[in-house]
Amino acid sequence: MVCRFTPPDNRLPRMRFQSVSIFTLLILTSSVGWAQATKEIINSLEMKLVLIPNGRFTMGSPSNDPDAEDDEKPHEVTFSKPFYMGTTEVTQAQYQKVMGVNPSSFKDTDNSKQSSVLPVEEVSWEDAIEFCRRLSLLPEEKKAKRVYGLPTEAQWEYACRAGNTGSYGFEQTSKELGQFAWFADNSGDQPLDSQEVWKSSKEDLNDYLKVLKDNRCRTHPVGQKKPNAWGLYDMHGNVWEWCSDWYGEYPKSQASNPSGPLNGTDKVVRGGGFHFQSQDCRSAERHGSFPSNRVDDLGFRVVIAIQ
Repeated sequence: MVCRFTPPDNRLPRMRFQSVSIFTLLILTSSVGWAQATKEIINSLEMKLVLIPNGRFTMGSPSNDPDAEDDEKPHEVTFSKPFYMGTTEVTQAQYQKVMGVNPSSFKDTDNSKQSSVLPVEEVSWEDAIEFCRRLSLLPEEKKAKRVYGLPTEAQWEYACRAGNTGSYGFEQTSKELGQFAWFADNSGDQPLDSQEVWKSSKEDLNDYLKVLKDNRCRTHPVGQKKPNAWGLYDMHGNVWEWCSDWYGEYPKSQASNPSGPLNGTDKVVRGGGFHFQSQDCRSAERHGSFPSNRVDDLGFRVVIAIQ
């Protein structure tokens, strides 16, 4: 991991996850008609997806937010159609059933049932796209005309906020984040104050990460924390989540159904992870990662578009 930006005082540096290569973007289409859309879907992997309503929201952070970054300029985004989104991150069991492998670093070797519901990680953007392709080709999914893909960055933030305009997808402040997320303060054996750990490490990233590793900060089974208002779990913390977009500047005016820049070097990752601080788990927080990168705090969830 290398720093892309100079960190503000008392804050972890913004990260970019390293690696190589590029892949083709899966186009999200589905023959599921808008009029026939149900409130939720349980697919052949027993993966639950809920209907996210069409609508409008302000994407990004206002300038008076003390944690706002330069790449989070607020702008209005409109969605003309609803879409489905997985209520949880893709689990290790779901990934293995489709792909035949489980690349994750965090496996509970003593409890296979527990391990099966941990979020899959150590998956690249390319791996996530291939998972979506293969899942779409399963007999039951083909019969139902369901085509899976990764959410656009705008879809992700819209769903994360679930109508909330604050820093997180719930009404409370960061003090209540632990009710909704696994992050640095609560993902290990003992509670931590990650802000104090960062200060006491004299803002040395390696020293900070060693404290978290010694505390066994790690991923946790999906769906254990409170969901947001639209029934989505772990939108903050646990693992970062791949989006379909290239990372780049936001549009300077309002956008309708945006899908990001036409090209780039990094793909967008969202949501924060188990060893990141509260401000890194905000709804507007965004990072970029090489499409072939695989790390132990990076996974994904899926969407289905509606015609």
